[in-house]
Amino acid sequence: MADIELSVPAAKPERVKPAELVQLIVFRLGDEDYGIRIEQVKEVTVTPEVARMPKTPPFIKGIANLRGDIIAIIDLEERFLLRPAGRAVPERSYTVAVEAADYILGLMVREVPRPFTLPQSQIEAAPDFVQDSSTRDKYLEGIAKLPDGGIIIVLDMRKLLTPSEVMRLPGKSASS
Repeated sequence: MADIELSVPAAKPERVKPAELVQLIVFRLGDEDYGIRIEQVKEVTVTPEVARMPKTPPFIKGIANLRGDIIAIIDLEERFLLRPAGRAVPERSYTVAVEAADYILGLMVREVPRPFTLPQSQIEAAPDFVQDSSTRDKYLEGIAKLPDGGIIIVLDMRKLLTPSEVMRLPGKSASS
């Protein structure tokens, strides 16, 4: 019997379809990298002057006028208890304005946020034990594993605040 040589086409490098890519805005909280899907980000700017509001949780720094919109400014390091002891809030910070269902929030961060694109397949669901058990909805979308061994904690801004915290935002009322 004659040997039959089968020709197998060379494997083509796998291409990632654009729909499978996720674009994040990445920033540091404490000593870790956090990300938000770019479609939830309205803009990034130097933090405007913030007016403190009475009877709001300590992590809500107050309100600011951002291009004509009055928005609540929150400090996620304080919300998540991530600020290392003794580290002061910097003189200059940046605000990531994010859109949730019916409000816009300003997230105060210490460094200029940076864009980052990765395949959706690199984001794994966050284990339940790392989620805040006091909230009904889980605000961690997942954990992005990077090729260099690092991680980015991906937040779902629509679920970051509890309904009662949303109602306590400056400018919100029970009728909103």
